[in-house]
Formats: sequence, C-alpha cells, structure tokens
Amino acid sequence: MANSKSALKRVKVSERRRLRNRTYRSAARTMVRRAESVIATGDVDAAASAVGSAVSMLDRTAGKGVIHRNNAGRRKSRLMSKYNKMGA
Repeated sequence: MANSKSALKRVKVSERRRLRNRTYRSAARTMVRRAESVIATGDVDAAASAVGSAVSMLDRTAGKGVIHRNNAGRRKSRLMSKYNKMGA
C-alpha cells in the first residue's frame, strides 16, 4: 500500500487512467481484428471500409497517448500490407 498522500493519489489516478485507456485499447484491437477477418473473406469494398475505420481508431488511440505512435504506425503498416496483398 502507498506510504504517503502523494503516492496514494498516484495509485488512484493511474487506476482511473488504466480504466479509461482500456476501452480505447480494446476498441482498437477489435477494429483491427474485424478488418483482418474482412480481408480474409476477400470483399474489397468491405475491407476498404473496415481498414479505414481501424486505421482511424489506431490514430485516435495513439493521439490520446494510450499506445505509442510507433506502435500504432506498426499496426497500421501490417494491416495495410495485408490489405494490399488481398488486392493484388
């Protein structure tokens, strides 16, 4: 347990932020998973829409500081690579 008032406050604040960040992280993962499943089906129009929303969600998540911007960029790159292979 925390030994000082400031340490106790940090525990409370970090828990609040963890709970808030969890929703964004989960939503980003869900969007990416959805996009990958649509890519696997081979429907180009649906895949374009799903990939766009996943990329948007990753950007939003990185903008809020929930994930690092390089992490978001890496995930977007991997997703776009899969999408482009589907189109070829």
